Amino acid sequence: MKSKLVQFIIAFVFSALSATAVADTLRLTSLHWPPYSGPDLPAQGASVAVARAAFEAMGHTLEVDFFPWSRAVALTKKGDTYIGYFPEYLFESAEFVFSDPLGTGPLGLVERSTDPIEWESPGDLEGYRLGVVQDYVNTERIDAMIESGDIETSTVTSDAQNVLKVAAGRIDVAVIDSNVFEYLIANNSQVSRVSNSVQMNDRLLVEKDLHIAFKNHSEGRKWQAIFDEGLKKIDVQGILEANM
Repeated sequence: MKSKLVQFIIAFVFSALSATAVADTLRLTSLHWPPYSGPDLPAQGASVAVARAAFEAMGHTLEVDFFPWSRAVALTKKGDTYIGYFPEYLFESAEFVFSDPLGTGPLGLVERSTDPIEWESPGDLEGYRLGVVQDYVNTERIDAMIESGDIETSTVTSDAQNVLKVAAGRIDVAVIDSNVFEYLIANNSQVSRVSNSVQMNDRLLVEKDLHIAFKNHSEGRKWQAIFDEGLKKIDVQGILEANM
């Protein structure tokens, strides 16, 4: 009887140790996009703080490497070093599957304070020169208008460049997340100098969910499920508020 009890205890301990041994370190790519993500931000940004907490709630560790956006996406697509990238807006893709939302981003238009625009639908923007960031997903309608050539666009590599171009009158408006705009006004010295010249348009394009884009294969879908379960175990809104 004692022998069976000892065997049971040994089996239980071994099982428990085996369970803890499956803890993994996951690597994702991201970009410098404050306040959501950035290597020098507290907790590396609000979105990274949420992602890290969700994975830790499931017993795993997250490491994030930061690159310019186009490179962050490209590095995820090729090779096996990275299983996904973030934060990303939802879009139709055969290459990626998307996590449940790890927050939201209010997407709008930055304009000159002395020359605000009036619009009701994206079609009303056809008469304006619109600034966008290379490889960013905007809205489905605006991206379709850009693709068809129905709207004149200017493409840059950062939101800060777009704000400066609006202030200088080189473009009429630019697509930008309002939280990113507020951060740039407060923390980017070049943008701060033109803060009296620019503002967010009163109307938002859309409030967009932010996701992790995981590779669409068995390993990626496994981590998607793990992350989504981890989100349920943490206070997402509290973490966002603490890191915004």
